[in-house]
Amino acid sequence: MYPDENVPEILTKPYNPTETEQRIYDKWLASGFFSPEKMIEEGIIKEDAETFTIVLPPPNVTGVLHMGHALMISWQDIMARFARMRGKRALWIPGTDHAAIATQSKVEAQIKKEEGKSRHDLGRDAMLARIDAFAQSSHDTIVSQVKAMGASCDWSREAFTMDDNRNLAVRTIFSQMYKDGLIYRGHRIVNWDPKGQTTIADDEIVYEERKAKMYTFKYSKDFPISISTTRPETKIGDVAVAVNPEDTRYSEFVGREYDAVFCGVPIHIKIIADKEVDKDFGTGALGVTPAHSMTDWEIADRHDLPRPQVINEYAKMMVGGENLLGKKTTEAREVIVEWLRAENLLEKEEEIAQNISTAERTGGIIEPLPKLQWFIAVNKEIPGRGKTLKDIMREPVESGAIKILPDHFDKTYFHWIDNLRDWCISRQIWYGHRIPVWYKGDEVYCGIDAPIGDGWIQDEDTLDTWFSSGLWTFSTLGWPNNTKELEIYHPTTVIQPGTEILFFWVARMILMTGYALDTIPFKTVLLNGMVRDSQGRKFSKSLGNGGDPIETAQKYGADAIRMYFAIASTPGTDTKLYEDKIKGYKHFANKLWNITRFVMARTDTAHWTATPAYTEADQTLRNEFDAIAQDVTKDIDAYRFYLAGEKLYHYIWSTFADTILEGSKQILDGTDADAKQSRQVLLATILRDSIKLLHPFMPFVTEELWSLIPHQDTDHELLMVSKWPN
Repeated sequence: MYPDENVPEILTKPYNPTETEQRIYDKWLASGFFSPEKMIEEGIIKEDAETFTIVLPPPNVTGVLHMGHALMISWQDIMARFARMRGKRALWIPGTDHAAIATQSKVEAQIKKEEGKSRHDLGRDAMLARIDAFAQSSHDTIVSQVKAMGASCDWSREAFTMDDNRNLAVRTIFSQMYKDGLIYRGHRIVNWDPKGQTTIADDEIVYEERKAKMYTFKYSKDFPISISTTRPETKIGDVAVAVNPEDTRYSEFVGREYDAVFCGVPIHIKIIADKEVDKDFGTGALGVTPAHSMTDWEIADRHDLPRPQVINEYAKMMVGGENLLGKKTTEAREVIVEWLRAENLLEKEEEIAQNISTAERTGGIIEPLPKLQWFIAVNKEIPGRGKTLKDIMREPVESGAIKILPDHFDKTYFHWIDNLRDWCISRQIWYGHRIPVWYKGDEVYCGIDAPIGDGWIQDEDTLDTWFSSGLWTFSTLGWPNNTKELEIYHPTTVIQPGTEILFFWVARMILMTGYALDTIPFKTVLLNGMVRDSQGRKFSKSLGNGGDPIETAQKYGADAIRMYFAIASTPGTDTKLYEDKIKGYKHFANKLWNITRFVMARTDTAHWTATPAYTEADQTLRNEFDAIAQDVTKDIDAYRFYLAGEKLYHYIWSTFADTILEGSKQILDGTDADAKQSRQVLLATILRDSIKLLHPFMPFVTEELWSLIPHQDTDHELLMVSKWPN
């Protein structure tokens, strides 16, 4: 029996996470058990054990982790540790993303601020060296943060979206898709960022609500139809006016053509009928500017219209006289509006709220422009497959082969696919995977390696970041080589991204995996929402509202953050961060610490390893605990971490500590030897199994306590690989 004075000395002091967590993590690393192969080698699991695989959504090497990452790491480590303790061949692959535009933009901004230079002043090679150094420094910080949160990743398999293996995978799949006719170079309208001087994806646009003016006018005095627009400067590029075929107001004009001189620029307008025009919006007539509107470009496709470009890459006017040529679009807008007033063509001017498209990374206002770019054809049939890339993205979700949680995001996913245009994959930046295409005169070569011979010049553009990260689940397992790891661990079990990258990343992983491997990348998509401050605001430096997980962990311990996110967060919904509640889970860790001290003081080693011979009352208490354990197991299995964590918290604090322990004092101090023996075994076994159940949520404090309590013969000296309560 342990008298109070013989309780391990460390338990006589309050639990101190800052003195414990790094030491515990080093112990885990030294064991090698984050690797399932090491566990097989040590005989802890069988080689044919059921696999559990998850890849870490790779954080961008643009800075440090935030609380959203802390939530992500908490959830994923719960899954990985739970699977590992249940005897599965559990693999969690870590890595980082080069985040091309974001990283280059950040470094460019730094250089401009500190040195007053642009990337062109440095040159491509010198600029890339600066970016690589920044990315490496950021990577090192991120990895230390992931480890500080207790992530049980297999660091021997760490990957980077720009490392040699991933680069080979990118060049391989690009070449295959090019040969299959699914990647092409074409002149199409794209989202152009005049500030960053590159294309960006539809999904990378940030819409900002701003005040704007809607102008209603006619092109000329004899033009029969009025149109409305917030961008009069684009109207010198109009080639048609589209009306709904069911709109009787304009039916007599359909098919007619008109010439006009609009602010000094000759234009030719054809009246067309198109069912996509909303007859109830504005005047019901749409001025069609194919070169500067995604919608209008598609109308031009349907009606074989010309596409004159009137705005250039710097958002300046390309046509017109001295009053327009070379002016910024905002200046040209004022010139044209004044001309409309002077000509008595302006019928109405009203202030409206408008969603302005801006580039996520630079803040530049997006200018739709026709550009020669590289695209993936999502509607073209794959040779020999009888399906398109859209089909590949749609079918596994429709069939249930891939389950999205919460399931109401299915509708959002399908809506996105239905409206998906060909994916523009080229970017006019230096950092990223260079497009594996070379030119020599009229010759074009695409391949995994550079062509043999002199005179070949590689395409200057780089690939969209999401192209390489779309290969993440299988490139991290060795593809394009047919590795044993790929055979064993793919498809992965679950992916856990934020709701905001369902389309950016999840859909593109389904596309790339379906094309390259004719399978799915994962079986379940578990979405988490955004983490916000207690007032529901995003975390930002300007608001000074915190959001640094490491600072918070230093105050309360990583376990407290993890337990908070387990209980406070539900799939698909945003989470508000309340620091006082995180502090409450630090108190919970201390509660568990004190419970352990009490139980160890009132039991001996035999009670922790004995075969239970319970009294009827104690058997009832044990049955109640077993029911809780069973519920917790089912909840974690079903990704209901909030329910599992809540049940454990309340059982340990209220039922075990406040009721069972308090009620045990009289029995332990009494004269009934059988009742005392039964209760000692009960306390020891419930505490032991509670520590096990709590380990995926709070791994540091539980691993520390595990090192202090006696174990059964079937248990390992490390809790992280001990058996889950059966």
